[in-house]
Amino acid sequence: MNDKNISWEAAVKLLKSQPNNEILVKDCFYDDPLIDAAERFYKSTEWSAIKKFLPKVGQVLDIGSGRGISAYAFAKDGWQVHALEPDRSDLVGAGAIKKLAADNKLRIKVDQTWGEKLPYSNSTFDLVYGRAVLHHAKDLKQLCKEASRVLKPNGMFIFTREHVISKQEDLNIFLENHPLHNLYGGENAYLLKEYKNAIIESGINLRFVLNPMWSDINLYPDTKKDIKKKIANRLKISSLMLPDFLLYMYGALSNTPGRLYSFVGKKNEA
Repeated sequence: MNDKNISWEAAVKLLKSQPNNEILVKDCFYDDPLIDAAERFYKSTEWSAIKKFLPKVGQVLDIGSGRGISAYAFAKDGWQVHALEPDRSDLVGAGAIKKLAADNKLRIKVDQTWGEKLPYSNSTFDLVYGRAVLHHAKDLKQLCKEASRVLKPNGMFIFTREHVISKQEDLNIFLENHPLHNLYGGENAYLLKEYKNAIIESGINLRFVLNPMWSDINLYPDTKKDIKKKIANRLKISSLMLPDFLLYMYGALSNTPGRLYSFVGKKNEA
């Protein structure tokens, strides 16, 4: 429970009850039936972009799995999935994941606990993944250490769509404009250097720091192609004239409070 006295489940229910939030609900994959939302994620440009960084199929830990859309995608692609989700909710938590797995005959093991203390042995997983998870950490460094601990040497560390601020004063600006934070009070964001330091100090070789415009992972439901078209229309030129490097620089220079970054690394060898 939070200081606004409303649960995450109640916040999502309230969000879904408001007709003007229909697009936001769908973009966040909170719409029903859940299988439709999970299938849409599986077919999304975000998941396609993530797959370019994935190692060969093996054991994956999906931290902060929510209602299980990522766990579903991994399982459908043949991964052995452990979904970690402390919330028991049938709408946005472990209950939803279990039903999604059962209804679609997918092997997804669900554990209801927090990422700061993982109930797994050292060097268990080939991949530890989280979607919009690190910025919710109670202890960012501890969560990264635990994720690294349960990774096999050379295992992949992928955390996507994390909120970033440029200076501490930007946090309140971001929170005041976040639709769900105004309902349940549970959002957060860190400085980019805080994420990077926590990941590197945990024993992860940070290979890619994807800025807001670098990848469709961060841009979903938009794509790099969409952004290029918007820029080209303003400049009255062909989008084919705009190189990816321009988007990279655009993203690197962005200072919007709460902008999205993704992190891809590999655990150092023992």
